[in-house]
Amino acid sequence: MNSERPQERLFRGDGGTYDASVPLPQPPPWRRPRPDGEAVLRRPYLIGDQQVEVVNAALRLRRPLLVTGAPGTGKSSLAHAVAAELGLGPVLVWPVNTRATLTDALYRYDAIGRLRERQDGTDDIGSFVRLGPLGTALATRHENQPRLLLIDELDKSDLDLPNDLLFVLEEGEFTIPELARLPEDQAEVFVHVQGSQEKVRVQHGTVRCQEFPFVVITSNGEREFPAAFLRRCVRLELPEPGPDQLEGIVRAHFSQDLHQLEAQWSRVQDLIRTFTDRRSLGGLATDQLLHAVHLLQQGIHPEAEHLREAVLRELRNGGVR
Repeated sequence: MNSERPQERLFRGDGGTYDASVPLPQPPPWRRPRPDGEAVLRRPYLIGDQQVEVVNAALRLRRPLLVTGAPGTGKSSLAHAVAAELGLGPVLVWPVNTRATLTDALYRYDAIGRLRERQDGTDDIGSFVRLGPLGTALATRHENQPRLLLIDELDKSDLDLPNDLLFVLEEGEFTIPELARLPEDQAEVFVHVQGSQEKVRVQHGTVRCQEFPFVVITSNGEREFPAAFLRRCVRLELPEPGPDQLEGIVRAHFSQDLHQLEAQWSRVQDLIRTFTDRRSLGGLATDQLLHAVHLLQQGIHPEAEHLREAVLRELRNGGVR
């Protein structure tokens, strides 16, 4: 089976020139930039009733929600879905890696920039302090609602970081030493926050939340967390979606093209069967299925072996993790 006829190819690989009068096809909806001013990009998100109840328990307790599951089960997307439904504004995201530190998530202080300003005869220290995603989540609210912070892939962090988080998540406050050392007549400082031009007031160097943010922490289960950290979290394990749920996810993501989707539904079901079979062998992420369906709607045949290996490649057993 030819997956793509030469006349349908965008890039032909023959040294020719693409006809600029023909616009490139639109990418899938989830790969389009968010328009300016749109607080939260609404994406279809489907999980089971039991998982919904766990999320609501964390919301009511205002405890961090620790979400685990295989790659591609929608752990990070859950945070955006909650923010969209509850009107919590833009999600503050802290992507964790091995170099991540608690201080980076709380605030950044530009000491060199301040030194230069002082040499010019001025000294507004607040202009050189910017709160990070965790600091902003504690210091700000969205229209009298708590902020939502996504701490993404905490299991990739240094071993000490979960313990470092305990006090801040439990007490809802932290101190900026550079501001705490200021004299009494400079005890009130206005500092920048992440993601907007807003400034917040900091008294005596301490940022203290008016309302605890809702914190979603994701983990791929690559290591265990300390018991003291786990005790402070509500834990949610996201299972891999079954065939019926996958059908619902596909319909939700392609809701604007349902007529075209229905016309090709038997082939979509074949893709779902192929996806579930390959997932059982080596793990696949749900967005890989959505990519294959999008190609199908574009007139491409993702069932062709070379495209199947490219788009539906297992994440384990020789696949790229």
